[in-house]
Amino acid sequence: MKAIIYTAPNTVECKEVEKPQVPKGYVLLKNAYAGICGTDLNIFAGTHPRAQAPLILGHEFSATIESEHPKFPIGTNVTVNPLISCGTCIPCSTGQSHVCDDLKLVGIDVDGGMAEYVAVEADKVIPLPEDVSLKLGALSEPIAVAVHAVRTAKFLVGDRAVVYGAGTIGLCVALTLRAYGASEVIVIEANELRLQKAQELGFTTFNSMKDDVVQELAKITGNTGIDYVFDCAGHPSVLKQVTEIVKVQGTIVIVAAYKKPTEMNLIQGMFKELSIQFVRVYTKRDIELALDLITKVPQFAEIITHVLSPEQASEGFELLTTPTNAIKVLYAF
Repeated sequence: MKAIIYTAPNTVECKEVEKPQVPKGYVLLKNAYAGICGTDLNIFAGTHPRAQAPLILGHEFSATIESEHPKFPIGTNVTVNPLISCGTCIPCSTGQSHVCDDLKLVGIDVDGGMAEYVAVEADKVIPLPEDVSLKLGALSEPIAVAVHAVRTAKFLVGDRAVVYGAGTIGLCVALTLRAYGASEVIVIEANELRLQKAQELGFTTFNSMKDDVVQELAKITGNTGIDYVFDCAGHPSVLKQVTEIVKVQGTIVIVAAYKKPTEMNLIQGMFKELSIQFVRVYTKRDIELALDLITKVPQFAEIITHVLSPEQASEGFELLTTPTNAIKVLYAF
């Protein structure tokens, strides 16, 4: 079968490999679409602490069931919860397996979905709603990240939000906020091509490199500040600004994964009595809600900017590591 394999830092290749074995309790899936995630870019750069070459990448994917499943017939369109938890640590035993002490993921710690076939645990398979295509089904994982961020933040209908970053996660968070009742969502980004996409989706936007973001937001809010700020950019310059733009007793949500410690104005946070919420991945319920959102918000489809063949493995990663208009790049299998 064809598979996209991380073979060395800055190198991915489309290769022919053996079809995976299907252990007891697992099911074989025939993959349809697999997306490149920010984590895949970290692996590609050789900076991920766990991923080891050679590795079949991909934890955002859709597929059809190829072998017998205890609940769903062969041919069912599905997505997968790629989280692998130990089942015995305190988080797992208290219903918080998404923050397992030894959390692993398909496509990072074991071979993933950038291949024609993948074997996964049967209980990780989630059927797609009838009106969700396999192409859109591959977006369920990043949308679940957004749903988890918004739900964990206890976002209130009618409040105003700022989202830093107009990549896949940032736009998924922005669309989710709007679907969940935000009165206004403002997207801040330095890449003009990504800002254009956010504008096409109907969001107010500012360029962090050109606009006086603090002043512009002060005008919009009448100097009262933003209710919720979602950091989906993961850049130190964002953390220097978030405590300034958020309102007194507002909420800052850190969605992006920071690779290095960075400074934050904690005294400003204290004076404003801010809440800072960190989020990580998602729960099964978040994935289910993400699939429901896909059926109601057609704009999610606009996040997909490129669909490539497995033979274009290198091209896909090049699109996301050089200045382009790429947001979500999928491979079609």
